[in-house]
Amino acid sequence: MQGSHDLWRSLHHSAFARTKVLVTGGAGFIGSHLAAALAGLGATVVALDDLSGGGDGDFGWLGAEAITGDISLIRGSILDKSLLERATADCRYVFHQAALGSVPGSIAEPVRYYDVNCTGTMNVLEAARAAGVQRIMFAASASAYGSSEVLPKDETMSAEPISPYAATKVAGEAFLRAYSASYGQLDTVALRYFNIFGPRQNANSAYAAAIAAFATAALSGKSPTIFGDGEQSRDFTHVDNVVHANLLAARSERPIRGEVINVATGQRVTVNQLVAEVITFCRDPNLRPTHAPERAGDVRHSLADIERAKQWLGYAPIVDFRTGLTETLRWYAQQRRPR
Repeated sequence: MQGSHDLWRSLHHSAFARTKVLVTGGAGFIGSHLAAALAGLGATVVALDDLSGGGDGDFGWLGAEAITGDISLIRGSILDKSLLERATADCRYVFHQAALGSVPGSIAEPVRYYDVNCTGTMNVLEAARAAGVQRIMFAASASAYGSSEVLPKDETMSAEPISPYAATKVAGEAFLRAYSASYGQLDTVALRYFNIFGPRQNANSAYAAAIAAFATAALSGKSPTIFGDGEQSRDFTHVDNVVHANLLAARSERPIRGEVINVATGQRVTVNQLVAEVITFCRDPNLRPTHAPERAGDVRHSLADIERAKQWLGYAPIVDFRTGLTETLRWYAQQRRPR
């Protein structure tokens, strides 16, 4: 687990050996897992990150799996065009993970989210086009489906964003499709992530993802806070599944031309079920969840149809929910132990 080199080599062999790639947001949660996997597969990895989401600037905090590979960290923003152009030079692939990623955060600061997520994505596209990049893998979001009650969510459904964050991700998808149609040498794909979790996810943010927030609270002996009644459900997806989908997309021998592709497990779990699993792991009989009002912009249910990912990429989940959750909770528990 945790994307070991042996796992990635068994799945992707030498597909990225001696290949230069850029991972925007490469010091972040998903980006760092991608960077480590690519380096372990023999790629030369440039990781561009402004470190606003954490990290100490040298990748040492990622552990031995990252620093044994060829990864160079460039500190800076995707809003810096000249820096982005230098980072993209000679790259075959760009894995565009950099973004501001919170629904509540976007409601509080919509203009800032537009600047980073929309203008930043345009800058990435332009830098990639100028550098002759072969394909861009874009971190899209299941929030594009909005509050539709139709389940499962498939890619033929209309995008109905109900938060500024979701709107920025839908805009990014549109730009990727437009660039593939307008500039034939640049292929693109938008991978719609569903509720990603795993080791190294930031639990200290005010907008921490559910599993990171629940794990941190419960392991500290505090009651996890559930927003709403807890019967809302999500297609919780371990980060290794996302890394796998990105690598498969880069390797695709057929043009993808900006297609939107769900990345998930095709299974859903309620928040109440999730919290019960976390509490069971902690073995603290006194732990009970507390409830707070629902958050603005949150959807009630989310479940992915992953048939398109199977057909286009040959994707199937490599880590199921319970296995991934156990590994993730162990990681958070280890962080609490004295060093």
